[in-house]
Amino acid sequence: MPRLIAVAVPVPALDLLTYRIPDTIALPVAGARVVVPLGRRTLTGVVVGAAPTPSGDFSLRDVVEVLDDAAFIPADVLQLTEWVGDFYLAGPGSTLAAAMPPHALTGRVDRFRTMRIVSLSAEGHDAGVDAGRGLRQKDAVAALKAAPDGLSAGQLAAAGISAAVVNRLHALGLVTVRKERVDRDPFASGAALETRGGEGARVLTDEQRTAVATLGTLAATRKFHVALVHGVTGSGKTEVYLHLAEQVRRSGRGVLMLVPEIALTPAVAAVFRARFGTGVAIQHSGLSEGERHDQWHRIRRGDVDVVIGTRSAIFAPLARPGLIIVDEEHDTSYKQEEMPRYHGRDVAVMRGKFADALVVLGSATPSMESYANAQQSRYTLISLKRRVLDRPLAAVRIINMRDEFAEEGPDVILSRPLREAMQARLDKHEQILILLNRRGYAASVFCRQCGSTMDCPNCSVSLTVHTGRNAWRARCHYCNYSRLVPRQCLNCAAPYLEHVGFGTERVEAEVAALFPHARIGRVDRDTIRKRGSLADLLNRFARRELDVLVGTQMIAKGHDFPQVTLVGVISADVGLGMADFRAAERTFQLLTQVAGRAGRGEQAGEAMIQTLFPGHYSIRFATAQDYPAFYDKEIEFRRAMRYPPLIAMINVVVKGPTYDTSMAAAADLARRVSEISKPTGGFVLLGPAPAPLTRLRGENRAQFFLKGTSRAAMRAALRQALSEVPEIARKTAVDVDPLSVL
Repeated sequence: MPRLIAVAVPVPALDLLTYRIPDTIALPVAGARVVVPLGRRTLTGVVVGAAPTPSGDFSLRDVVEVLDDAAFIPADVLQLTEWVGDFYLAGPGSTLAAAMPPHALTGRVDRFRTMRIVSLSAEGHDAGVDAGRGLRQKDAVAALKAAPDGLSAGQLAAAGISAAVVNRLHALGLVTVRKERVDRDPFASGAALETRGGEGARVLTDEQRTAVATLGTLAATRKFHVALVHGVTGSGKTEVYLHLAEQVRRSGRGVLMLVPEIALTPAVAAVFRARFGTGVAIQHSGLSEGERHDQWHRIRRGDVDVVIGTRSAIFAPLARPGLIIVDEEHDTSYKQEEMPRYHGRDVAVMRGKFADALVVLGSATPSMESYANAQQSRYTLISLKRRVLDRPLAAVRIINMRDEFAEEGPDVILSRPLREAMQARLDKHEQILILLNRRGYAASVFCRQCGSTMDCPNCSVSLTVHTGRNAWRARCHYCNYSRLVPRQCLNCAAPYLEHVGFGTERVEAEVAALFPHARIGRVDRDTIRKRGSLADLLNRFARRELDVLVGTQMIAKGHDFPQVTLVGVISADVGLGMADFRAAERTFQLLTQVAGRAGRGEQAGEAMIQTLFPGHYSIRFATAQDYPAFYDKEIEFRRAMRYPPLIAMINVVVKGPTYDTSMAAAADLARRVSEISKPTGGFVLLGPAPAPLTRLRGENRAQFFLKGTSRAAMRAALRQALSEVPEIARKTAVDVDPLSVL
């Protein structure tokens, strides 16, 4: 009988492949990496298990090489990647890259860093400190005599002892030189924030104590369970996580904590490391490749029992996870927008199910899906309704910008009440956060004569204006195309170009002009590209070296700055005009979260929200920080329109070189799905139609939706339809449970 194995290779939408193991190669175990031929290429894949002998006339190819004697990917992580590939119609191998350290699938196996360690030999010890012929040699022997475990070559060099001296002593037989593996430490290279306050456990409030007791009881059962911790901003959810993590660690199980963005990882990592020491690892794409590699292997070796990271950290090879925490579970950053289009929160729930672990979802503004599950008793709901030390929630004031425009003109950015409040806080040496969820200097360039705008040649969007060193530059935030802003209109050559709208760069300039003595920082994608710049900026703000921090949504969640007493929100309704059924939910969440950054210390906080739509329910309920009232209102809309969480959705986007080809391909695929679903039904198909972003990165896009109560039926119909037209499948993006329909 031939020895056959099923292999997952990192090719999107490709099913498991069957290969033969030659007699000269030992049979690999599941989870081991193997080098296999695929077409004219040679790829590294992962063994999933034994494969049955295929029926029919097949010519099987041989495995080229087995890279691992034992499983490289643990069995539970391998099971999770298989589930993700199936549920999100991505193929079993598409999640492998997320589940592995850098270059693990490129054949470059050895990525460890080593250092030379110099120790005295037995002969060197016998010779005493006077061994050696020169002064530096005698100094080296004396230093090594005082270091029984040896010194690194770097330590010796810092003491003035060169490699040549070490080599001479080695030749004389007085020292031994060995190589030791050294882990690159992300905590030493700016990946974590400076810790503030005491490192010990804090005294819990009555609400926190009740929450820890309830969650601890669930964790102790060692059975799968999901709990939703709905706590107002500043209620101390992190302290609940820490106490619960300590209980789970003492029981011999691991803790995995997800945060939505790299921006939040430094603060959380600092708190956990202060509490649990070096047994904490971090995983996110902001680390260097070497740091990610070494952190992954620390986790795999069992050197740590706490892992903190962004969505891909859910695949970390943590042994025996007993607690999985998804902080700010509502955040859209948990959804990956490229293949595989998984949601980190939902994958976390499945990993908890596979591991019989407790999954804790935490948020002040839960997603509609999670809160609906809690309302239906699928999740245990735990509420924290009061802030720590009974500090009051920030007083929130809505500023109607229609009145401001009437009084001061259409170009006003900071309203008069906000300007006055900022001055008062600056006079008291308190700190301020200013949020605008749009980066850049101006939203677009507009010609007053012909009305044309500067648009991206690759995408159906206007170019955003950014400040440059010597000139304005217009850039596309989707494909990164950019060009200098001309002096004359590209359409009519008129010299009447104006900047329309504004972003965080313009707000920063406005604050600097109004308050010239204020120290100002800005947090957006443009300012944190340099590695370590985000942690440095947040540390400066925490040390009160900055008075005002202007930023996008990255400053709206998770951060705890006790001296912030004022939060200003510019254009609070910027997201309400989006062609997306989640627009109101996102607006409510963003406003509630950013208002919660104020008043977390001894001074009372205040939030001022500038909007053109003060009567919109998402803004009204955010002002009152009343989530249940918002949920009740929003669920009425979702029920009437048949939107999640009441039904499931799949968004299918078909790309093509022209509008006609994309629409034709989408129509063909949609027809096949409809025909396949006729016998069973269970869902409806809407479309196809041009996507809201009709052109993106040079490709034309058409889309259609599946809506129904059975994801399994929708996925099965799509999977079969895509298999019938592989040429269309290669140009199709399938998004199960989409968070964005653009």
